[in-house]
Amino acid sequence: MDGEELTQQETELYDRQIRVWGVDAQRRLSKANVLVCGMTGTVAEFCKNIVLAGVGSVTLVDDGVVTEAALSANFLIPPDESVSKGRTLAELCCDSLLEFNSMVRVSVEKGDISSFGEDFFSKFDVVVISSSSLATKKLINEKCRRLLRRVAFYTVDCRDSCGEIFVDLQNYKYTKKKVDEAVEFELKYPSFEEAITTPWKRLPRRMARLYFAMRVIEKFEEAEGRKPGETSILDFPGVMKKRQELCEEEVHSMNLKFRIIY
Repeated sequence: MDGEELTQQETELYDRQIRVWGVDAQRRLSKANVLVCGMTGTVAEFCKNIVLAGVGSVTLVDDGVVTEAALSANFLIPPDESVSKGRTLAELCCDSLLEFNSMVRVSVEKGDISSFGEDFFSKFDVVVISSSSLATKKLINEKCRRLLRRVAFYTVDCRDSCGEIFVDLQNYKYTKKKVDEAVEFELKYPSFEEAITTPWKRLPRRMARLYFAMRVIEKFEEAEGRKPGETSILDFPGVMKKRQELCEEEVHSMNLKFRIIY
């Protein structure tokens, strides 16, 4: 499949971007299959961009229903209640994305993504998870890593005006030209589990405070059995208590490691 050429229709439609990143990049993009779970406002923008760019296929997973918050954040949801009644967010977004580019295959998969087997994820080149619990993100990342083929894994989370993205490309090789020769490099990415369990003391000093805030809220929601994003200003005392607990755990862990070494 990697050797397949672009059709005349694809070449004409994507002419401008081919001039930017070349025919080979466009060809690989047109063969890529992307899985997206969690139709938030940020993810809706991402889906629009890759569909317009000419990705091979996009599969959406989100059995949620339209709410005022979703309607105000996601431009893919039609404002007409008669259209959205009885339909999931994934189904509504699918219809809108098909209108952007009819050459891209856009489909919907129903169900709890955490219950999907590894074979399901093997069909994709990229998996993007948003608005999912800490446990779900860990589980899906583990399933992707157990596959024989490399599947790029991303998590995207936004809270009001703040947000973060996690990227796991596993062992990613790329070539860079130096003078008259091409040199091959390899980047080794940590798993989601490894990344979030790294002791805070070992993180770079320039690490944004937002990182720690996101971990605290994530842990708070997990402890309280909340869905992602359900935390409000009323939970401030509980969040601060969880912050104190996590800080104490980090200090205790470092002291224990110090005693073992010395």
